[in-house]
Amino acid sequence: MDKTVLAAASFDKEKYYINSEYSALPESIKQEIKEICIPLAEKLMCTFIIGFGDGGEVYFETVKSDEIPDFDDIGAELEIKRTAKEKKELLKALKLWYLIYKTDEGENVKKRLLEGKDVLAEE
Repeated sequence: MDKTVLAAASFDKEKYYINSEYSALPESIKQEIKEICIPLAEKLMCTFIIGFGDGGEVYFETVKSDEIPDFDDIGAELEIKRTAKEKKELLKALKLWYLIYKTDEGENVKKRLLEGKDVLAEE
């Protein structure tokens, strides 16, 4: 699976990164992404990543720090599932944005949207 990092926050390095390739995202969306990454990195004590996979699928990923030997893999997975459920609309909007602006089919996606078709359901 091809993956591209959209944003990441590091608990131990206390840093936040958003990929400049996605600078065209609306500021409110970038802020919401930041408000997901930083608290989750702190809560899970890891580097927390949001990115795009194949076909614009949004993924969440955790990277354990060697400094935190008792990382809770199960707790992290549950927290990711909870966040994905709570942020379902954001994830849908991100995927749609990706399909429109970052794929060769972007113009076709826009056209189908204007025709009132549910683009994400057609995949």
